[in-house]
Amino acid sequence: MAQDEVILRFNKVFFEFGNKPILKDADFSVRRGSKVTLMGQNGAGKTTIFKLITGELKPESGTISIGEGLTIATAKQVIPRSEMELTVREFFEKAFPAKVYDIEPRIEKILEVVHLDAPQDKLLKTFSGGEQARLLLAQALIQDPDILLLDEPTNNLDKQGISHITQFLIDYKKTCIVISHDADFLNSFTHGVLYLDVFTHQVEQYTGDYFKVVEDIKARLERERMKNARLLKDIENRKEQANFFGQKGGHMRDVAKKMNAKIDELSEEIVETRQDDKTIRSFAIPCQEDLVGAILKLDSVSVMKGHKPTAKKVNVVLKKKERLLLSGPNGIGKTTLLERLASGHVKGEHIAPGTRVSYYRQDFSTLDFEKTVYQTLVEAAEDRTEEGLRSLAAGFLLDSEILKTKVGALSEGQKGLTAFAKIALEKPGLLILDEPTNHINFRHIPVIAQALDRYEGAMVLVSHVPDFVKQIKITQVLDLGELK
Repeated sequence: MAQDEVILRFNKVFFEFGNKPILKDADFSVRRGSKVTLMGQNGAGKTTIFKLITGELKPESGTISIGEGLTIATAKQVIPRSEMELTVREFFEKAFPAKVYDIEPRIEKILEVVHLDAPQDKLLKTFSGGEQARLLLAQALIQDPDILLLDEPTNNLDKQGISHITQFLIDYKKTCIVISHDADFLNSFTHGVLYLDVFTHQVEQYTGDYFKVVEDIKARLERERMKNARLLKDIENRKEQANFFGQKGGHMRDVAKKMNAKIDELSEEIVETRQDDKTIRSFAIPCQEDLVGAILKLDSVSVMKGHKPTAKKVNVVLKKKERLLLSGPNGIGKTTLLERLASGHVKGEHIAPGTRVSYYRQDFSTLDFEKTVYQTLVEAAEDRTEEGLRSLAAGFLLDSEILKTKVGALSEGQKGLTAFAKIALEKPGLLILDEPTNHINFRHIPVIAQALDRYEGAMVLVSHVPDFVKQIKITQVLDLGELK
């Protein structure tokens, strides 16, 4: 095929999940060698499109055409729970339908590409979130696919990791489709955007760099908003006139009838507000009452050096309104420390008795995937009425249908919003957050940052997103990579 030839095409594809439409007459194409962003609201169906491309899901109608003999590989958002007990070698072996006899040197080579030192007999569950992200990317790359699908590839990656993957994709010669909420990352290499509209369930195709396309979409939405405003004003004026003439009788009633017909015609021109452009409402995380003095003390921490834990002395004390930013490279031990803090099983750590701890885990394992969203929130609520709980959920874009859905069936972004809704109900004294912007739509991030900045309890935060951290007043920083 020629470099510019179409190698992937969706033609009037219809797909629904549990009677919920995801795609309606979706049309788009991807050319060989192009690098495209797949954009849309959390839960719109971006990951579903990936599964349709790979054949894991089949459309109800329409066709999906892929160039003959072309191979596809996906770097997923997270390693499935069922695979966490696998070794690195077993994880890579699963990428191939048949046994590969030279698998070990191939693994070593591909791990160098993603800049990861990983013993091949090490269990996946022992790696940090950032290291797991690199493993997911490496598992896709080792297949040398013609079409590479990347689902949130920068989640959990440190600055160095994001820099490596960015340069890799700039140099990459094959076709790549990426789902990500990292605007700077996307703008560095993409040629265009596929925009999945959660309201129309169609895919709009744009060319140009990411920032330009985002501005084009914003401008179009603003034009739609202004058109709606003009139409609504016109309709309101015509309704007043129609009511006036309708009361006069005779010929005036015929005039009123024609005016009402025109009102109906104008009403059909109104473009309904696009649901995928909604942002979560401003929210608060109430702090546990009656907290005094030190909430958290850290005398020592464990850092990873050469895959072995090493104890290091520290002196960290957190009271109300104090926030600790925990930093360091992937694999240094940040997530491990947070897990131990949340469980109360870490040496050199003291949490004030009676302190209520809320933990936002990057893999959402603090949520029960078998429970519905409603059950999850009810269990966290102490004094909320039914109406109050549903109102809070709606503020996080968790509507009545989502409330009835099991957590495990949600998109990763919806799990994140459920986790924040749960935290807002728990009223913690100590809030522990591990990469809280992962999977979250960029529109929601300023709202979340504002809520965290106003939170009055103690907070421990891990985040590799500088723009997000800047919006929160940090009182202490502990860099595990710099501990001697």
